[in-house]
Amino acid sequence: MAVARLVAMGGLVRELVTEETPSRIAALTEELFQAAGSVSEESERAAEAEPQLPGAVPLSSPPEETQLPCTLGHTAALAQVEEGAVSLWNWAVTKHMGSVVSDEQRAKLRFVACKLVCLCEDGDPPEGTIRRQILMCMKTGKSWIDIGKADLADGFLEIAMSAVAQGDFQKAMMCVQRCKDMLMKLPKETCYLSILCYNFGVETYEWKKYEQSSFWLSQSYDIGKMDKKYSVGKEMQAKVLRLLATAYFEWDCSLYLDKALRAISLANQENFHPAGFFLKVKILLKSGASDEDINSAVAEFLHHEMSLDFCLNTAKLLLEHGRESVGLDFLKSVSQQFESSPDFGKIALLHIEFLLQNKRELLAKQKVEDIIIGHYTGKQLLPEALNQLHIILWDRAAKHYEAKSYSEALHWYNYSVSFYTPGQIDQNLAKLQRNMASCYLHLKQVDKAKEAVKEAERCDPNSIFTKFSVYKIAVMEKDTDKAVAAAIEIGKLAEKPSQHEDRLRADENTGTNLLSLAAQIALENEQQVVAIKALEYLSEHLQDCQQLFAALKCLVRLMLSKVMAEDEEKRDEDINSILSYLTLAHRRLAESFTEEKFTGDMRILEAHWFRKVAWNLAVQFRSSPEKMRDFFLLSFKLSQFCPSDKAVLIGQKTCLLMAAAVDLELGRQEVTPSQQAELLTQALQHLQACKEIWKILKLTGDFGEDPTDTLLLLYEFEARSKLNDPTLYNLMESVWEQPQIEVKTLEIIASLAMESPARYPALCKKALKSALNLHRKQTVIDAEKFSKCLHSLINLALPTGLTDLDACVLQEVWDYFEDALSVVSSIDAYPEMEILWLMTRAWNTGILQYTVGKYREAEQWCGLGMRFLNHLGSLKKSYENHMIGLYSEVLDKLDRAKGFVPNEE
Repeated sequence: MAVARLVAMGGLVRELVTEETPSRIAALTEELFQAAGSVSEESERAAEAEPQLPGAVPLSSPPEETQLPCTLGHTAALAQVEEGAVSLWNWAVTKHMGSVVSDEQRAKLRFVACKLVCLCEDGDPPEGTIRRQILMCMKTGKSWIDIGKADLADGFLEIAMSAVAQGDFQKAMMCVQRCKDMLMKLPKETCYLSILCYNFGVETYEWKKYEQSSFWLSQSYDIGKMDKKYSVGKEMQAKVLRLLATAYFEWDCSLYLDKALRAISLANQENFHPAGFFLKVKILLKSGASDEDINSAVAEFLHHEMSLDFCLNTAKLLLEHGRESVGLDFLKSVSQQFESSPDFGKIALLHIEFLLQNKRELLAKQKVEDIIIGHYTGKQLLPEALNQLHIILWDRAAKHYEAKSYSEALHWYNYSVSFYTPGQIDQNLAKLQRNMASCYLHLKQVDKAKEAVKEAERCDPNSIFTKFSVYKIAVMEKDTDKAVAAAIEIGKLAEKPSQHEDRLRADENTGTNLLSLAAQIALENEQQVVAIKALEYLSEHLQDCQQLFAALKCLVRLMLSKVMAEDEEKRDEDINSILSYLTLAHRRLAESFTEEKFTGDMRILEAHWFRKVAWNLAVQFRSSPEKMRDFFLLSFKLSQFCPSDKAVLIGQKTCLLMAAAVDLELGRQEVTPSQQAELLTQALQHLQACKEIWKILKLTGDFGEDPTDTLLLLYEFEARSKLNDPTLYNLMESVWEQPQIEVKTLEIIASLAMESPARYPALCKKALKSALNLHRKQTVIDAEKFSKCLHSLINLALPTGLTDLDACVLQEVWDYFEDALSVVSSIDAYPEMEILWLMTRAWNTGILQYTVGKYREAEQWCGLGMRFLNHLGSLKKSYENHMIGLYSEVLDKLDRAKGFVPNEE
């Protein structure tokens, strides 16, 4: 290899360590890395094959190829290159810490520095130089491994680290063995190699490769013993052996039990540690060792100072493995050893827990009573231990409560109460009193339950659980007012985020759970009013759709039964409540599309149930138009969540028609103009929606006898006419074109056209004339209906009391009278009172003309009246003489007017 190339590389190194520009640093790093790689390949080809150190790099200098082309001597030049390599190594460390160079750049620079150092050495380097080369080679290989390029580490690290990283266990074993062989020459590396093997043991243990782990840990222990001067120390050796014992234990305890025991025994001999003792006991227990063997191990342990917690964990281990005799004896010894310790209570608690677990409740009670005596004689438990005791006592009481042994539960709760001073305010005491109150209630001891709840209120009056306890007692005592008030309090507290002791227990479902339970308790005790109040609050807070609809159904049924039993005067408020329940059902059905658990089929079933209820209630409360309308509208809205089959569409159509009808009816009553306009506008909205449904519905079958078209027409005409809607005439254009329109429809249109605030005389007249035409077309004229229609038309065309009438108007009305006379003459069934009315109107019209000097017109109209007189029956005699006399006067006046005869005085 040319020394000149090494010197050239040295020049690049000197340039790099003085460079500050990142891009230039990156370029120089890559150039050096490529140059070092090519120099390394030449060196490897030239070097003779010979045994090498674990660093896998030749420690002797390669054969020289050329002389340096400078004045520096050969040795001095290489020394300068080596010095530069060390500087490069240190520079790379510094720059990497300052984030100037990346992990990969650091690995490449280490590669370059390590190569240069190795290639600059002469044939017989000193021990320090060899150690430095090994260290540099190891760290270079580690750098490659760290960036995920373990294969590049082979050239530097053909020892265990690379092999382990690549999962090559056999190669790693061989490398370590070679390293062990070299320790005779380099004993100072004993510690390093021992720790390296330990690290491999830890790593393979974590991978659960117990066979490999046991090998590495054994190697670590063996290497640690090779040179006491440079050993890792007894503590580290014991640590290695404990992990080795653990690896055997977890690998296969039955197969490697002896090895595990031997390893842990050696560990405890090297350096006693609580973990070593604990592991030995675990191994003995797993192996099924006799009590005598375990006692022996425990006795060995007692000679050393150990913490109380460690002793308790050991006792617990023994007791959990069924070694009661050994465990209790050990616990007794620990008790004596720590008698004066402030943590002494922990021992008693463990003993109590063991007794309870083994169903020795009587002995456990004695232990608890001893602690209570000690509490009042100056031997109190520390707060942490006392809290743990309360937990144990409450847990035992809860188990008895679940088993319905309420007296026993009270016994354990009373133990807990014993640790509180009279008058003490504590939220845990409030919980305790509430739990005791529940037990008293089950035992029917209401007075004691009330006392307990009173104490709970004193300690924590704003707790939702305290309110629930008050509620339960009120229900049991059938105090409806107090129960309702408590239910309201529970509902209000359920709305607020918990800010008291129940914060950990009172999650978002606590309020709903308590309200649900409150409703159930009320129903079981036949407290209907109370149950309704609880369910109302419950329905406001439930998030689960299925639970909500179940609650609403229950509410509807309860309220309906209440309404049916009430007087009509008291019903309004409860009917409004039912409306609110159905409205909530509609709102939550609309929101339920985002809830995965609530399927489409569920939604349809619920919608059908609520829409039918709303329909039935609308029919039931028809005496209250507004309520009826609201229920019909709710039924329509709820039906929109159902499939649009024929039955549903018919229901929707009917609901909207009825709602429009009610709005129109309310609009006819004494309301303000703005209220009337609002009602009429609502009616039009309902009618428009109904039209769309009716279009679809007519496609499903024959509805020939269905009056929907007529009703839609009449309702729309009324609404638009009273709103003075300019589109009214467009609506009527389509009506006049209908060939099958009924007489009754035209008559109603005529009536509505003049019903205040509407006033459309032209439309009214046209409708009446159309109706009369239809009457005439009948095979047999219905005289009564014809007469009424004609009556209305004449009234419209000939206002009463007007004298100055246009000739055209009089002619038009004259035609109506002639028409009437022809019908009267042709049939016998014409109502006599209508004939009398026609006669009177014609006669009075004539007299009005007479009074203004229009004698010819007076003679015509009076003559018309006389013609109707001839058709009167029994009433003719009452009018005949009077009318004949007056008619003569009219004729006389007419004759005088014709001859200009002056009046006689």
